[in-house]
Amino acid sequence: MSDSEKAARILIVNDQEAIRELIASMLTSAGYQCVTAADGLKALAVLDSGQEFELLLSNLTMPNLDGMGLLERTHKRFPDMTFVMESAVQDVSVLLAAVRNGAYDYLQVPFRSETLLTLVRGALKHRRLKLENRGYQADLQSLVADRTERLTRSTVDLARSHDMTLEGLGAALEMKDGETGRHSRRVTAFAIAMARAMGLSVDRIAVVARGAFLHDIGKISIPERILLKPGSLTPDEMVVMREHCSQGFEMLKKIPFLAEPAEIVFSHHEHFDGSGYPRGLRGDGIPLGTRLVAVANTMDAITSDRPYRAAQSVPAALGEIRLWAGRQFDPEVVELCLAMDPNIWTDLRKNG
Repeated sequence: MSDSEKAARILIVNDQEAIRELIASMLTSAGYQCVTAADGLKALAVLDSGQEFELLLSNLTMPNLDGMGLLERTHKRFPDMTFVMESAVQDVSVLLAAVRNGAYDYLQVPFRSETLLTLVRGALKHRRLKLENRGYQADLQSLVADRTERLTRSTVDLARSHDMTLEGLGAALEMKDGETGRHSRRVTAFAIAMARAMGLSVDRIAVVARGAFLHDIGKISIPERILLKPGSLTPDEMVVMREHCSQGFEMLKKIPFLAEPAEIVFSHHEHFDGSGYPRGLRGDGIPLGTRLVAVANTMDAITSDRPYRAAQSVPAALGEIRLWAGRQFDPEVVELCLAMDPNIWTDLRKNG
């Protein structure tokens, strides 16, 4: 934990004095600086007074202004303040709605001190990484703009700045989940191999490579309790997880050289028969790069260890991909994949 996280200021909002003071006592004992408020309106008054907080921990159900209302009013006004919702409600979908609306995570009552402290540490770490990534993105955007102005004189510098942007985004994803980052690198290698076998131009291969490398970048926005959950996700958690496609697209679409790869990020869970998400695209309506990445993604998933099963062989993966040709995958891409030397997948994994 960084020094700034240890000294973090936390605003605790709860209309029940006993719970409010209990949370404050737990967090103060752990070294955090705490301020309390009895409802959402009083919390806004504290924030309007100019006091700054790294974390706001709010109860869901309160008079005057409830937790959802407080989240709505603070999410854009205080973008550097992380929001955690706390409630005794048993309907998890209500709390997941808070996450979809901008909360980092939620805390269910009753809870143990260890649970509270673990959640707070995770929220503060998430905030720090987000701020670091924002600063890095600002530096990269400035660098890209500078290189673009000198494009005619320095195309090599521009290419390097693109690589730096990709590496920066990849590093941000690896900080969130190291295995997802490694998975993205292997999928990139697989997709490049298929794009070359298809005879695509260098420029088109570059688009496929960038889309493959960043296909899971939206998972940065997924709460760690869902992203790193070892067991099966609940239906409500699956809804949140599926949002990584659109979240990744929103992150990348305004970066000029990533606008086209962003379409691959947006559609990498679409199925050839139209049964995928988030838009239900089908057939040639799915970008060609996406259809290549979909097969590469599955190849790596099947041949990698998972919490619920061991890695399977390349022949097993190819058999599964063949089985889903015309449904999940483009039949022509599957045919291309099956025609390639099967040893290439093992060799690429070793180097990935």
